[in-house]
Amino acid sequence: MKILVVEDEESLAQVISESLVIEGYSVEAADTFVSAMQKLLANDYDCILLDIMLPGGSGLDLLRELKSLGKSDNVIIISAKDSVDDRVTGLDLGADDYLPKPFHMAELTARVKSVIRRTAMPDSHLIVVGNVSLAPEGRTLSVNGQSLAVNRKEFDILAYLIANRNRLVNKASLAEHVWGDRIDQSDDFEFIYSQMKNLRKKLKDNGADLEIQAVYGIGYKLVQA
Repeated sequence: MKILVVEDEESLAQVISESLVIEGYSVEAADTFVSAMQKLLANDYDCILLDIMLPGGSGLDLLRELKSLGKSDNVIIISAKDSVDDRVTGLDLGADDYLPKPFHMAELTARVKSVIRRTAMPDSHLIVVGNVSLAPEGRTLSVNGQSLAVNRKEFDILAYLIANRNRLVNKASLAEHVWGDRIDQSDDFEFIYSQMKNLRKKLKDNGADLEIQAVYGIGYKLVQA
């Protein structure tokens, strides 16, 4: 398993790298926007630990570039910049998790293992509900046989709701499943609202006969329209 640590604070980058090597990972590091971009263009990683504030640019711009290249590397944002807007932006761009500094190395390594485990489980079965089809192995979604572009989190949300269709799923359970059971943003859930809004619009605009109903103050329920 190969991990890229994008962090300009040398001592922290070293501690992170050494801890992950002890866990059995192969680790590379980049301390500027340019050096990180060069590594991202040349390699694929099982997980990228990404700081937002970097010399020469923003980690969020790196994330945008990563997704524009069609890469599916897992990304955990690690940053002292802990505003809700930054969390939502990072997760909207496809980050798998957000861990504010300071953090314990045990928590970081647990989150790395969690995101890698969630994307490493093969499943070749096609899931079909109404006119919606999901292929978990390729992480693809189609409506009436036409491919529908969704980001990783939107796909994970829909897959979880389909697995629990016609049941009320509370927001905390959804957050734990999609973002990991150590997610620390459960007080505001803005990161869920943003992804859910986009997913519901895509399903409606493309004629899906599945509807995600919001139950105020509790969570969501997927029903077949």
